[in-house]
Amino acid sequence: MSDWQVVPLEPKYVYSMSECHIACWREAYQGLVPQHVLDAFDVDRRAAAWGKILFEYPGRIRVAVLDDGTVIGFAGSGDNLEESPTTEYELSALYVRAAYHGTGVAQALMDEVLPETGDVALWVFEENPRARAFYQKYGFEPDGERRVEAFSPALQVRMVRRALTG
Repeated sequence: MSDWQVVPLEPKYVYSMSECHIACWREAYQGLVPQHVLDAFDVDRRAAAWGKILFEYPGRIRVAVLDDGTVIGFAGSGDNLEESPTTEYELSALYVRAAYHGTGVAQALMDEVLPETGDVALWVFEENPRARAFYQKYGFEPDGERRVEAFSPALQVRMVRRALTG
């Protein structure tokens, strides 16, 4: 049995999830996101933002927590909220601490948040081959769309998974 479980995000996990979020960005995006952006992340501000998201979009986020309540990963999905969505659903976030890569945490989070029916889109850094390969394992393929990421000059590509059933 693992020492972690996947549960819905609750207020008691928001601060730890914010610490996890910042740590994941710093672990995964060195060289992709300017260092000053990574250094500027603040846990209290991130927690306030996630608290607002939890309130506005209840049920969208799942967290992987250790037995002691420490968040080691999280994922979020729901209706695609883009201005002109090309899919019904969106995987808006998937982050797992580097120490837990390859342990099944990411798979468990994906299993919890991805819908069984309907097309799903996500955005991933173009220069992040590890993440792109991971998403391809789950049936996501680039659809040709690109955009500049909001916090940096890095390009993102959209990947889409067509409905598995229904």
